Amino acid sequence: MRAILFDEFQGPTSVRKVPDPAAPDGGGVVRVHATGLCLSDWHAWAGHDTDIPALPHVPGHELAGTVEKVGAGVTRWREGDRVTVPFVSGCGTCEWCRTGQAQVCPDQTQPGFTHWGSYAELVVLNAADANLVALPDDVSFEAAASLGCRFATAYRAVTGRARVQSGEWVVVVGAGGVGLSAVMIAVARGARVVAVDRSEGALEAARRAGAERTVLADGLDVPAVVHQVTDGGAHVAVDAVGSERTCADAILSLRRRGRHVQVGLFPPVDGGPRVPMGRVIGWELDVLGSHGMAAVDYPEMLDLVASGALRPQDLLDRVVGLQEAAELLPTMDTAPRAGMVVLDPGRD
Repeated sequence: MRAILFDEFQGPTSVRKVPDPAAPDGGGVVRVHATGLCLSDWHAWAGHDTDIPALPHVPGHELAGTVEKVGAGVTRWREGDRVTVPFVSGCGTCEWCRTGQAQVCPDQTQPGFTHWGSYAELVVLNAADANLVALPDDVSFEAAASLGCRFATAYRAVTGRARVQSGEWVVVVGAGGVGLSAVMIAVARGARVVAVDRSEGALEAARRAGAERTVLADGLDVPAVVHQVTDGGAHVAVDAVGSERTCADAILSLRRRGRHVQVGLFPPVDGGPRVPMGRVIGWELDVLGSHGMAAVDYPEMLDLVASGALRPQDLLDRVVGLQEAAELLPTMDTAPRAGMVVLDPGRD
């Protein structure tokens, strides 16, 4: 198969031919028809993730495709089935998986991190019966690619963790893939959304996704602007970037007793990232983590996608091939964002 590999962290990326993978017992191999270029993959390339076992490595973790082959013991899937998968693949047997919380499974695997990922024509997925999700025929592979990470992560962050209610103000800091998804999902729940980003193009995409107000984070006091816009601060804040500045801006944008959801991953920082805990304590703010979404929770989201209430396809910016994706990966932390970029390994 053809795949994107890097031989050293922060080193060159290239498209190469490598042996086709075998299906593990209980798992399967999926032919990738679409996979998202996500900032988390940049973190993997940059060496910020300690789960990567060895180099060279193939990144990529959010995908949709068709089952190519299954391993011994798989009963629910067969060749040709259209599927997507959460980027966190639970073991399927621990107490967390048995109670529907596979996203925190202690024995989880993640394509693109714990093993070779989906920037390739084929990808291995473990515990197929527990993790694969059937993809409806009317949901395209390109739209479904984000359902493995960005859209599903945003869905659970907004609905399951923050429990956003109709009429609440929600500030979303970062209008990339997960941020735009959070905007769309919050609006669908009746919330009023303020989107914050440093790119006017990204903010235009946020307005198309339903954001009522937008803030260009270019030398502004973002929390002060949000407090003014929302008449006292947001009820919910989502940091969809992952930096000390964006985390602080999100938390400080909240009103008293507000809820903050941290979705964006932080690069490693000596001593850990500084968080305005004085405000958290004094204003009794809730600070919540959110890490993907388990396969058992997908049907509700897919029903909303099928009904048209949620339209992840509207967040798609463009589709690229392997070679262009290899060139884009090292620049993803600084490249302007105006929607999701999806890789189709069969495109070139």
